[in-house]
Amino acid sequence: MKSERMKMLAGQLYNAADPELAAGRRRARELLRRLNLEPDPDYGNLNSRRALYEELFGAVGEDVAIEPPFYCDYGTNIYLGDRVFFNFDCVILDPAEVHIGSNVLFGPGVHIYTATHPLEAAARRAGLE
Repeated sequence: MKSERMKMLAGQLYNAADPELAAGRRRARELLRRLNLEPDPDYGNLNSRRALYEELFGAVGEDVAIEPPFYCDYGTNIYLGDRVFFNFDCVILDPAEVHIGSNVLFGPGVHIYTATHPLEAAARRAGLE
């Protein structure tokens, strides 16, 4: 039997209230709090936040920079290539994998959504995504 996380990553209906998924979102919120609220210890140095990015994302290339605030659901489903820049106020909802190649610059306020909800009311009432 597939876990709710496995269903989510496969693009099937899943229960977002599953404890494993809720724990993953809580983990991301804590890392995002650090990213968004704590001062960058060496602003301008592209590697100053590398450890934090590696903890948050599924993969991180070289020379990645994020201007806060930045938001995501899980982070672990986001894979970044080399020389990626996110300007202020970007959002990635990542219940599915998001692969961003190299040499990518995101302008301010860019939102990427891999999430959706069922169109049938009964499935929505059941709490499935």
